[in-house]
Amino acid sequence: MYQVITMFGDNEPWWFFENWEEDIQDEKIFDSFEEAKAEYEKQWIAIHQKYEYINAKSNFLSAFWNEGEERWCEECDDDLQQYKGLALLKENQPLSVESGKEFYETTNSSGKTKRCQRPKQGAWS
Repeated sequence: MYQVITMFGDNEPWWFFENWEEDIQDEKIFDSFEEAKAEYEKQWIAIHQKYEYINAKSNFLSAFWNEGEERWCEECDDDLQQYKGLALLKENQPLSVESGKEFYETTNSSGKTKRCQRPKQGAWS
């Protein structure tokens, strides 16, 4: 089973911090990789039209954001950048397959990334 997931929150989609699923806005499920890949590419193009900055990994994980889309974090005492995430996963795990270069070589990120340093967050190993 493959999932194409869109998220919105404090972290880029490749971090998979504890409770990352709470940021999911939409999930589409597919039986085949080919169907999921087609949906990922369609959504990538649509999302790209709405966001100024992109940072993408080669395994179907992309983050999009606009300058000024931030939220105040009481715990951090700072504004945190908000990201629109797009991910193609297999059984809720990142893929080891590479996406087409046009979907990750277009990275145009800039500026300091603001991420909460709360100790309760832990990435998957």
